[in-house]
Amino acid sequence: MKINEPKPDTIKIPKLFELTGRVAIVTGGAGLLGQEFCRTLAEAGAQVVVADLNESAATQTALEINQHTGRVMAIAVDVTKPQSVNNMVENTLKAYSRLDILVNSAALDPKFDPQHGGHINTFEDYPLELWNQALAVNLTGAFLCCQAAGRVMLAQGGGVMINMSSIYGITAPDQRLYQKSGQKPVFKPAYYPVTKTGILGLTTYLATYYAGKNIRVNAISPGGVYNGHDEDFVKAYSAKTILGRMAYKDDMNGALLFLASDASAYMTGANIVVDGGWSVW
Repeated sequence: MKINEPKPDTIKIPKLFELTGRVAIVTGGAGLLGQEFCRTLAEAGAQVVVADLNESAATQTALEINQHTGRVMAIAVDVTKPQSVNNMVENTLKAYSRLDILVNSAALDPKFDPQHGGHINTFEDYPLELWNQALAVNLTGAFLCCQAAGRVMLAQGGGVMINMSSIYGITAPDQRLYQKSGQKPVFKPAYYPVTKTGILGLTTYLATYYAGKNIRVNAISPGGVYNGHDEDFVKAYSAKTILGRMAYKDDMNGALLFLASDASAYMTGANIVVDGGWSVW
């Protein structure tokens, strides 16, 4: 709509959230949140590409969602490699002829649930190799995916990019949460807040870069998502949130659908914080 052009007739609310006819790629699509995002977009009517480094997990995710929607396909991708990212986009175009939505959900995130362990403890001794690996996945990966998707979106006249940040992109980790009495201290490593802060910078940069191109770029910053964490951690984390609990894995779906759809047509360069109030106090 041009300046001073009359506003179109109001669109009914349910229609604003429909994604019928649109095509989405979700990187990290086989992950805890990625699976939720793929399902949400498919249920809203989009054709969805589950893109993940773990091809078998991506395939399984697609099979499970297709039992209900029939609109999902899996593609293996290494977001740190330009050719792999370009192949992901090219294969999407071969299958669906367009790309309307990119969700950058692929990331390395040091987990502290019972399934994970072996964390490198101190900042002073953190290996450069692991630091570089994390930057390559979390930040450079998003950069490469936005580049590849941006070329398509420019050519077709528009699109939406959604980058996943974190509350640790806007606040520092509370390292006390990760300590256990009588055990050797462990810490959330520096790469995570650094890369998630970088994601927010990439988001605002691209939002302004694509000004006037009908390409909107926004971010979501989730709080901690429950995934079988031990009782002490859940209690300590929950005490720091206004709502008194960790996030459920589907708590980000509303924000994602809002940003992916026309319901957020007047939003770009924004960061939606979904953290139960963690960052308010």
